Amino acid sequence: MRMTLRLLLFGGLIIFASILFIAVILPWLTISEKPSDIFRPRTKAEDLGRSLYVANGCTFCHTQFIRQIDWDIGAERIARSGDYVADQPHLLGSERTGPDLSQEGGEHPDDWHVAHYTNPRFVRPESVMPSFAFLGMGNISALIAYKQALGFKDADARVERQHTWKKKAIDAYAAGPEENVRWLHSMVPEPWRRLPNPYPTTRASLSRGHRLFQSYCIGCHGPVGDGMGPAQPYLYPPPLNFTILRGKDITGGILYYQIMNGITGTAMPYFKKELESEKIWDVGDYVARMFVGQSDAHGVPRGIDASYITPPKGE
Repeated sequence: MRMTLRLLLFGGLIIFASILFIAVILPWLTISEKPSDIFRPRTKAEDLGRSLYVANGCTFCHTQFIRQIDWDIGAERIARSGDYVADQPHLLGSERTGPDLSQEGGEHPDDWHVAHYTNPRFVRPESVMPSFAFLGMGNISALIAYKQALGFKDADARVERQHTWKKKAIDAYAAGPEENVRWLHSMVPEPWRRLPNPYPTTRASLSRGHRLFQSYCIGCHGPVGDGMGPAQPYLYPPPLNFTILRGKDITGGILYYQIMNGITGTAMPYFKKELESEKIWDVGDYVARMFVGQSDAHGVPRGIDASYITPPKGE
């Protein structure tokens, strides 16, 4: 067939029309406007927070849709079209400089958000998010109400869980350091409480632990592990002072479980989606060595050493 200008134009028009039908018209004709199972209307405070979210350009850094391939904080439920039936404008976004927020509600307690909006580096030391302290506490409270509603009914359940455990955490803190540590340890499943850190302490592991502590922990727990980081004035119960764990039979398993799973109701988040297993062991051993003053690293009982571990001299 001879290639002519008329043929090129006609063929291009057919291709354009096909793409337009498949990518735009067909989804528009078939998309459901029915609310999803988790949808609920927003309150006035949540609507005010949403308007502040839009006005301050938060959507330029945060998306609000979870895909099947996502593996991050909040990636607990794949987004559905019925989640957005009341959104005008929609805030799906296209950039993830920060985390996706479509299921952010209940991931953190309110006091964590206050510290975060005042200065994101207080709770996320390497964050590039700007401070929003200039908005004032009234507007920050509205923004928090909006974020705690992201995820609708699922978020409501998570927020209620945060409130339930915050009350118990505050009661334990108010009872004094001994009772607080006892309560915190009792919340760790018993097999974890007896589990030593399976890896030996090395110069390399302590260096990695130090770097991780600076990247994730120093804002709350402070540079010397006394719980006096810059976020401390905003958090209640306050961050744990690691030095009070001396002589309290702290094990690598306790530290690992609390870093992995967080402590719901407090500002301590879970890190299981951000830190691989070895990183959790390393930062836990760094805390044990530097602040608690004791470590069970490479203690017994232990199984077969990992292949990369250099045998100690004499073995």
